[in-house]
Amino acid sequence: MRRLPDLEGLAIFAKVAQLHSFVAAAAELNLSKATVSKAVSRLESRLNVRLFNRTSRRLALTESGQQLAERAASLLADGEAAEDAILGQAAAPRGLIRLAAPVSFGVSHIAPLLPEFFARYPQIVIDLQMNDALADLIGEGFDAAVRIAALPDSSLIARTLCPMPRFLVGAPSYFREHGKPRHPLQLAEHRCIAYARGHTAETWHFTNKNAETATVRPSGPLRSNNGDATLPILRAGLGLGVLPAFFLHEDLAAGTLEPLLSEWNLAAAAVHWVTPARGLRPKRVDLLGAFLAEKLSANTARTASARTRAKRARRAGS
Repeated sequence: MRRLPDLEGLAIFAKVAQLHSFVAAAAELNLSKATVSKAVSRLESRLNVRLFNRTSRRLALTESGQQLAERAASLLADGEAAEDAILGQAAAPRGLIRLAAPVSFGVSHIAPLLPEFFARYPQIVIDLQMNDALADLIGEGFDAAVRIAALPDSSLIARTLCPMPRFLVGAPSYFREHGKPRHPLQLAEHRCIAYARGHTAETWHFTNKNAETATVRPSGPLRSNNGDATLPILRAGLGLGVLPAFFLHEDLAAGTLEPLLSEWNLAAAAVHWVTPARGLRPKRVDLLGAFLAEKLSANTARTASARTRAKRARRAGS
């Protein structure tokens, strides 16, 4: 008769793989480091493979470990979700959520909401990792991510939290020296600040009410993966740039930056809640997603206000 799978060993291995540390996994699971190490060694002996390459400074998954890590993480998540379903409302939601978010939006919009979330769910712990590079949810062991983009098709599950329009803007000092473009293709004659993540060059896609399209690849003195880093350059009148609305509320209201090309729309984007497409999710993950959707939907009103200010500024400048 075939032996039952070592579910405990798989769950412990999944946690070590997620946290890249035996010590961290032991602390989270409330086990001794020796117990965690023995569970992984037991699993390696059972499968007759090495799952980690261990050195004094680094812990890395082997090829076999990488193949097993995703399935083990799925088993762990399904087990937690199954327990949550049985416990229902009889027990308060608890446990760790590993969440990835972009730096600027995470600081300005996610972190300020967390005190209220913790007040609602005091036994949930959030490991918030902020990075403007796109996180590999499965490979890096994240439960969810907040992303601002027009998402491509993928195996991930995405839920829209709120719209996030983008604006092409510049400073009045730039317009005085270089004038204003009247068509997107004229941007090739202007200094443009690129805000993009990854190694791929940014492109700006415009459409108008007549279904005409224009694509521009910005070129200028700065390219950055962080919107906050581009703002001083834009305010100084050193170029034009495209940024999501949440970066621009104060500058549009104060007139330090002004929107351009009112007849043209940039490709739409939104704030998304993204989770791996792997079976059931622990209830705590869905609770956080629902909470952020509830709170960030208030951004719709703020976005509408930004649009109104932008339109007024455009009419004043035309």
